[in-house]
This record gives sequence, structure tokens and C-alpha cells, in this order.
Amino acid sequence: MLLLLTGAASAQAEPALLLDLPPQDLEHALQAYSRATGMAVLVDRELTRGRRSIGVHGRFTAQEALAMLLTGSGLMARYARSDAFTLQVPEVSHTPARRNAARINNSYATALQQAIEASLCRSPLTRPGSFRALVQVWVSPNGVIQYSRLVSSTGDAQRDEALVRNLGAARVERPAPSSLRQPVTLLLMPDTTGTRMECTAAKGASGG
Repeated sequence: MLLLLTGAASAQAEPALLLDLPPQDLEHALQAYSRATGMAVLVDRELTRGRRSIGVHGRFTAQEALAMLLTGSGLMARYARSDAFTLQVPEVSHTPARRNAARINNSYATALQQAIEASLCRSPLTRPGSFRALVQVWVSPNGVIQYSRLVSSTGDAQRDEALVRNLGAARVERPAPSSLRQPVTLLLMPDTTGTRMECTAAKGASGG
């Protein structure tokens, strides 16, 4: 399953942030990192299972902090954009086939994230960054989210209903890789950085 952590998008220039992240299992470390920096993370939960992070204490940029957090984990970050990244095992083989597969998987992760964000931006109630929720979605081969299930409530029944409805209108305009495990689990995180995500039309994603 996939874990999507969304905080608000960061500004153009990357500021130094005062961080105090203790050593812990990598999944919880990424959640804390996302809350502290506003960075969005899309990662296979099986990839983080059994891995730990070192502590990050002090003033660092988001990228510097991430590099430290991943030290010794055996994983590396691949940025989909300045405020979003996926994690992957460093490639041992550099054959064209492996490079092409990595590009396809990362392109799909980016397209999926854009589609989810675009669907949530359809309503002020579901705009990312203002609530926390855990949902699962099933994506059809043609990119349509066929079914979505709310695992944990946002705390607002009206928002819960709008969230499931808007996710059902999402469409990923890129074929899913054969390795995609379903359902896709989305952990939507509230923004704690004091910034707001700009809901703008994203290329490669459709909310209707």
C-alpha cells in the first residue's frame, strides 16, 4: 500500500527550519517530518517497514533534514517537485530497462498525487492542509478511482462526505504500473507550517 503525506506546499526559496525529530521508525519519522516541513511524501509502506531513522536536531533546510533523516536507511529521495518526493532503493543496476521502469513508477506517483490534490481542491471543505484523515482508494486500469473508503474520520461529517465524493471524481491520466498494490492508502495531514497549499490546476491530473 502507498502512504501519501500531504502538508502545505513550500515557498520558492527554501528556508532553514528548526527541527527536533528523535530517532524512530521511518514511517513515523516521515509523518513528523511532513508535519514540520509541509513536504508531501508518497512512499510504499512496505519499503519503510522495519527501517529506522536517525535523529534530526537543529536548523536545516527541508532537503538537508531529509538527507540526514534517511542516513543509514538504505533509501534515497527522488523529488517529484520542490515540495514533494518519493522514496526508493538506490539502483544497483543502471541498465536502460531499470532506469525506464524507475521513471515510469515515479511519473505515476507524481500523476497520482496531482490527481488526488486536484480532486480535493474542488471544495474548500476538502482543501489539503486543513484536516487529517486516512482513506483508501482503488484505481482502475484507466486511472479512474472506482471506490474510496474513509478509514478514519476528519471529525466533520460534512467534510467526510465531500472527501469521499471528490476522490471519486479524480482521474489519474497515466497508466498504473503493474507493481501497484491496491488499495492505495492516503494519509492526509494537516498543515502545521503556517502556509497554505495553492489549489491550482495540475497538468496530468483531472478532477472531473
